[in-house]
Amino acid sequence: MRRLTGRVALVTGAARGIGLAVARRLVDEGAEVVLTDLRDDEGERAASALGAGAVYRHLDVREASDWTRVVAECVQRFGRLDVLVNNAGITGFESYAGAHDPEHVSLEAWRAVMATNLEGVMLGCQAAIGAMRAAGGGSIVNIGSRSGVVGIPGAAAYAASKAAVRNHTKSVALWCAEQDLGIRCNVVQPAAVLTPLWEPMLGTGPDRAANIAAAVADAPLRRFGAPEEVAALVAYLASDESAYCTGGEFNIDGGLLAGSVAAPARAIHSTSDV
Repeated sequence: MRRLTGRVALVTGAARGIGLAVARRLVDEGAEVVLTDLRDDEGERAASALGAGAVYRHLDVREASDWTRVVAECVQRFGRLDVLVNNAGITGFESYAGAHDPEHVSLEAWRAVMATNLEGVMLGCQAAIGAMRAAGGGSIVNIGSRSGVVGIPGAAAYAASKAAVRNHTKSVALWCAEQDLGIRCNVVQPAAVLTPLWEPMLGTGPDRAANIAAAVADAPLRRFGAPEEVAALVAYLASDESAYCTGGEFNIDGGLLAGSVAAPARAIHSTSDV
């Protein structure tokens, strides 16, 4: 029997990338899956391609009312919610040009990143706890990032948001354990996973191979991770095989966090700095 037969899962940011790979894996494992996103056309096509075990619903993770509606529809249709994967996230660079370092990041960009990456996770956990309490348990998997473990000077808001997701995961796990809810909460922290976000940086021309090599040069395994590899880890955390795992951090980064990389280059202000 597949590991998630009879389970119902909701995945955010599921129209493409890691979210789509997770949704596909959960369907393959036997779950009924609700894919959610803001990209409605892509989401509808993705759910249709996954077959009868998947449906799509529009969900803006920043809006509490959207969470209430979608979770209620999920419970009404399937009778329960067993798994939530909080995957939706943004870097901030998609909509806000300019620097994102601690000195220059705009307050508008900072708040936009926090609204999606952190508040979206908080609202998702709240909505899921209520539904899973009624079902007698469940598994929440938050998608964090290697950037939530180390500082990222050029992406301060993104790094801070993912660090907060890392810590909020532990608060949720402890709360659910204290309340004896049977709900587990863990965080998966990928790095350098080849998703559509990378494509503009890698290009499609003759320099693509060199760009890929440069992008993964700091990873001990010297390659990108695949969305399917993240999905396999999420499926484990969603299943009963991980029943003793809660509040945990699961890195999937090609060994990047096992060691340390060179310190960032210093700006040269005078000849004495050379």
